[in-house]
Amino acid sequence: MSKTAAPKKPRLKRLPRGPHGGVQLLLIQSVDHLGKQGDVVEVKSGYAHNYLLPQGLATLATDHHKRMVEKHKAKLQAIEKSRLADLQTLADALGKQSITIEANANDEGHLYGSVGAPEIVASLKQADFNLTTDQIRLEGPLKELGLYTVKIHLHQEIETDLKVWVVPTAADA
Repeated sequence: MSKTAAPKKPRLKRLPRGPHGGVQLLLIQSVDHLGKQGDVVEVKSGYAHNYLLPQGLATLATDHHKRMVEKHKAKLQAIEKSRLADLQTLADALGKQSITIEANANDEGHLYGSVGAPEIVASLKQADFNLTTDQIRLEGPLKELGLYTVKIHLHQEIETDLKVWVVPTAADA
């Protein structure tokens, strides 16, 4: 009997190690809790292989890439500045906004379910604001009728408050 070798799994490409044993990458885009665009960061290899590189948020920190970033740094800063200005305009508009969410509740004002980030995002979408659920920062689900102030996280430096009214559905009233 001849033995056949099992097909080998494709190995992940080895990435250059940093001084602390992690992988050194150059950030193409700013990443919350990691760094800003153009920063050289050191992360664990799993984070690099499974998130930063496939999402296009980072690239290898080679001398060539560093020189390219330095060359285009002014353009990148202008793009980031305009993006921050747009986000600040959005934050100002959201700060003036108040949304109403209808929910089923009992006579004491306790909801039969809860209102969370998905309901807030859906309500904002009706008001022509496109946000994601991870931008809504709740301290817990909203379980009673009333007025709530919800934090909206748009960028590392930009947060705003949104007024959310939780009211009984028309059938309950």
